[in-house]
Amino acid sequence: MKMTFRWYGEQDSIPLRFIKQIPNVSGVVTAVYDTPVGEVWQEEKIARLMRLCGEAGLEAEVIESVPVHEDIKLGKPSRDRLIANYAQTIRNLGKFGVKCVCYNFMPVFDWLRTDLKTPASDGSTSLSYSHEALLKLDPKNLHLPGWDESYTSEELNGLLAEYKRITHEKLFENLVYFLNGIMPACDEAGINMAIHPDDPPWDMFGLPRIVTGEQSYDKMINAVPNKHNGFTFCTGSLGAGRGNDLLAMAKKYARRIYFAHIRQLKYCGEKDFIEAGHLTDAGDLDIYAVVKALIEGGFCGYVRPDHGRNIWGENGKAGYGLYDRALGACYLNGLFEAIEKTVRNAGVEKKLTEKTR
Repeated sequence: MKMTFRWYGEQDSIPLRFIKQIPNVSGVVTAVYDTPVGEVWQEEKIARLMRLCGEAGLEAEVIESVPVHEDIKLGKPSRDRLIANYAQTIRNLGKFGVKCVCYNFMPVFDWLRTDLKTPASDGSTSLSYSHEALLKLDPKNLHLPGWDESYTSEELNGLLAEYKRITHEKLFENLVYFLNGIMPACDEAGINMAIHPDDPPWDMFGLPRIVTGEQSYDKMINAVPNKHNGFTFCTGSLGAGRGNDLLAMAKKYARRIYFAHIRQLKYCGEKDFIEAGHLTDAGDLDIYAVVKALIEGGFCGYVRPDHGRNIWGENGKAGYGLYDRALGACYLNGLFEAIEKTVRNAGVEKKLTEKTR
């Protein structure tokens, strides 16, 4: 396991030198943020990013993310050119030591929340989701918390109209087409693609969501068995789907999970939730048991603490402040160290017992 920390580049309010001070954090998860979606990431921009991280004593082996253009998801004629550009970006990243790319295939929106600063009794604030509040929003005049609103209303309405012809099956076919198009570049560069589950894992505004749990994981592996086709295991995203068995999934796919986002949430209803501190006792997900299942399944990928609360008066980027994510990293470090040693010692004892028989 390698512990990492999300860093939003030179515009991030959290300097790399602070991240370096978090115990056992070996690297940052970052990206080139000023290249338009669909264009090739130029080597000089990647080189600068890597130099900044290296000078701070941090690796940058995980990119989150190289966004997938909507034309690829929609299966438009322009997708072949855009997939070729994506493949070239993968080759360019491989030249600078990148080992894993986290991405998603969510139409139009990625993660969605209805409140970014839900207060807790201890004075901290965190992200939350209310399905009733979401249903009350007007799809033709959307203003979503945390969403960058990079589309004009006209562009957004046009996209939503285009997606009306895209079924779940068609979106999955377009995902497979995309993956088959980039796998040769992944083979060449030695880069693992780790798809992030849909967040939350259900349809939004009539848009299909197709990476939601065990069935979709099996479907992806069967359709594209290449070893570089794998997963980002996000406990919060998958955990929001209350039918998902996180422990079974963690163990079953451990060797195809190349990146793990580990965070906690507290259920407030069938689909409603509030994000909490990382500890198992802080919410409804058994973080200890998830880490144990990953280790027992053979997981050896990258980990990062995911969405944190704003605590101690910090007014940071919602979900991505320094303090609570640093606490989360320390908690996860402790879990991994204790469970890895326990599993390793149990294996040694088993071998010794077998030899004496």
